[in-house]
Amino acid sequence: MSETDLHTDDRASQTLTDQIADAGQQAKERAGQAFRASADTARERFKEAADAASDVASEAADQIQEHARKQQHAGADFVDRLARNIREASRAFEGDAPFAARSINSAAGYVEDAADKLRDGTLGDLIAGARDFARRQPTAFLGLSVLAGFAVIRLLKASDEDSAKEDDNHE
Repeated sequence: MSETDLHTDDRASQTLTDQIADAGQQAKERAGQAFRASADTARERFKEAADAASDVASEAADQIQEHARKQQHAGADFVDRLARNIREASRAFEGDAPFAARSINSAAGYVEDAADKLRDGTLGDLIAGARDFARRQPTAFLGLSVLAGFAVIRLLKASDEDSAKEDDNHE
């Protein structure tokens, strides 16, 4: 082989090496572009899924809050009826034990306030009012606690019976 032939082979090898290097560079650039495009698509899909999840959570929270408001008002109505019953009970003691009648009537006033706070306020307001009442009238608070316990049990039983009736009606 002559020196010219070797030179020609070297140039052909060099050209082939350059072509391979260029092809490798192009493949690398295309892979990078494909990766960036798929990453962008993945980010968009993730954002869409996060937005959808946020919407569902927000809607569920709204429904829960609405249900809680209804239960809060129902509980306030129940407590209001309890206050009226306590006030009626105080009237039975007016002739024989006026001191007891005044204490029971005072307790009925606190229960009415609790019903208003339950209806219009927050749980924190209700707890603060109960603490204040317990400090001022510990005996009445204890008696009301017992009555409230019985009332809650009665309310829960009535709620269970209503649920059972609704289930029977839907079947």
